[in-house]
Amino acid sequence: MGFPLIGDKVPEFTAKTTHGVINFPKDYEGKWVVLFSHPADFTPVCTTEFVAFQKRYEEFKKLNTELIGLSIDQVFSHIKWVQWIKEKLGIEIQFPIIADDRGQISELFGMIHPGKGTNTVRAVFIIDPKGILRAMLYYPQELGRNMDEILRMVKGLQVNDEHGVALPANWPNNELIGDEVIIPPATDCQTAAKRPQEYDCYDWWFCHKKLK
Repeated sequence: MGFPLIGDKVPEFTAKTTHGVINFPKDYEGKWVVLFSHPADFTPVCTTEFVAFQKRYEEFKKLNTELIGLSIDQVFSHIKWVQWIKEKLGIEIQFPIIADDRGQISELFGMIHPGKGTNTVRAVFIIDPKGILRAMLYYPQELGRNMDEILRMVKGLQVNDEHGVALPANWPNNELIGDEVIIPPATDCQTAAKRPQEYDCYDWWFCHKKLK
């Protein structure tokens, strides 16, 4: 079976974590989730990522979003690594880390890429409150993630859900329209003709507005 694609319901699973057993996505109904994998505990890049995620955890929670980490290490390794981060770096990791030591969840989500070895790559899955996969990213082991981009993606998807608009490149700092959003293109001639009177437009198919 292939891994889920954007728009799919995410696979269900039960997993052991540093916060106890979770049933996913049932335990997270009504919340957004960023499920992310890392290659291994006690590695430098992964340590910087967990610190970076924790530094932004309150921002994610304000967006009704929970973080869940995962690797193929055992839960004992996760616990010791989290303790090390707190003792040595002064950062307490407050979100759960899944112990996928048999690789079953990693296989469900396509987190192991044979060309990059047997460890999980740096996968990111953004899942909405209905358990639908809305976005996914894959990074190689040697490149740490940009957490601000992941936070931006969650914000953008929530704006899309609330207002039915699209977001431009580098939103909210786009080179053409700044922090404005894009109106979905007209699908009939009458609507296309009205668009320039209703919104700021470069053309009938490229109209934008500021969110109120």
